Amino acid sequence: MNHQIVPLKAGLYFVATPIGTARDITLRALDILASADVLAAEDTRSLRRLMEIHGVPLGDRKVLAYHDHSGEGVRQKLIEHLDAGRSVAYASEAGTPLIADPGYHLAKTVSEAGHLVTSAPGPTAIATALTLAGLPTDAFFFAGFLPNAKTARRNGLDAVKDVPGTLVFYESPKRLAEMLGDAADVLGASRNAVVCRELTKKFEEVRRGELSELASSFGGQQVKGEIVVLIDRKQGDDNSAEDIESALQKALENMTVRDAADTVAKAFGTNKRKVYKLALELKGK
Repeated sequence: MNHQIVPLKAGLYFVATPIGTARDITLRALDILASADVLAAEDTRSLRRLMEIHGVPLGDRKVLAYHDHSGEGVRQKLIEHLDAGRSVAYASEAGTPLIADPGYHLAKTVSEAGHLVTSAPGPTAIATALTLAGLPTDAFFFAGFLPNAKTARRNGLDAVKDVPGTLVFYESPKRLAEMLGDAADVLGASRNAVVCRELTKKFEEVRRGELSELASSFGGQQVKGEIVVLIDRKQGDDNSAEDIESALQKALENMTVRDAADTVAKAFGTNKRKVYKLALELKGK
């Protein structure tokens, strides 16, 4: 047995579940699933199967389905359980609840009602992909799923093209090639990118290259599985000296020269030595 019954305070417990390999679940998550008075899940079949794999007895507890199509009614039922002093465990289908997941509205409603909201952290495709990609991780921006329609998707890409960090997207395998092609057009064909597929699963794949190369390699190829696309930040060649100087002046108000130069250089993706030299000049003035 990999779980134990533990006393839980009345409240909502978000439980992260594996994104692929069932053994990636934490021992604390199993304890909560074994001990909670009420269980809710984005996909009840997935949760039941996960509990069966790890020998967590369901007993006479029911599993309430909580997803985009059942939200309002089920939220009210869960609030009633909490009002009655019960503990509620909610599990997403795969990964950490609230990350591209319907759990956001549940957390907001429960916290506004004055009840405990806590989490048993665990797997998430975002952190796993960032670990494997080999792109900068000092700053990143998770944009979720881009719109399906081409024009809206390109507008979405345009809105984040200047974000000073690695861009992270979830994408459908059916739209992957189109998304990469649009990203190459909007963000720049030479931007480095990484496509992660089926993370932690048997056919895990990590493919790296420039956006134009990846768009070409996935074009006409039938792709399956869960996809995470990561795109490097915009490089500093197009940054104006005025923008860098302005950012430095603001950073120097409450940072040392070295820290200000390091922060601005990373944000703009530009040469740290040049930024440090400019910071010294500004500090001298």
